[in-house]
Amino acid sequence: MVSLETPLCEFGRPALGFALPGVDGMIWTLEECRGEKGLLVMFICNHCPYVKAVLERMVRDTRGLLEYGVKSVAIMSNDPTLYAEDSFENMQRVAEINAFPFPYLLDESQAVAKAYGAVCTPDFFGYNADLQLQYRGRLDESRKETAPEAVRRDLFEAMRQVALTGHGPEQQIPGMGCSIKWRE
Repeated sequence: MVSLETPLCEFGRPALGFALPGVDGMIWTLEECRGEKGLLVMFICNHCPYVKAVLERMVRDTRGLLEYGVKSVAIMSNDPTLYAEDSFENMQRVAEINAFPFPYLLDESQAVAKAYGAVCTPDFFGYNADLQLQYRGRLDESRKETAPEAVRRDLFEAMRQVALTGHGPEQQIPGMGCSIKWRE
């Protein structure tokens, strides 16, 4: 397992379109996922210890962002032949157990992850109402273990700012996670 940090935010970079199957049986597009004030695109998977460490907080924060008009979508781009825990059936199970308040989509071809420049799980891309990138950082101080309860909610605060002003914070701390498991 290779741990990677996310690159710095490329402010203003446009969100790219997609049409991917969700665990709910629907095909989801970028337009169907976006919120009135923004969109959070999250590249996650089921097996990664970094994702597991923040999953509960990720659900809490994405639910809270709905109040600000920011919707979220999670995309799983790993090759499930390398990690059976990342299979579509397990994606459905994880989404149900955790009551995901967002679509959970399968990027089987990995084309969406490559187009976005996703490098790890989790990898967060926060867009404003015009679908221009404003945040590319961590959820909070958690790494492979969940950080203490009272830490700053970096992603939530950044996306709240995006919803209110259209702009993300100038200072952002990179996220960290397991490398995306690319097909050979």
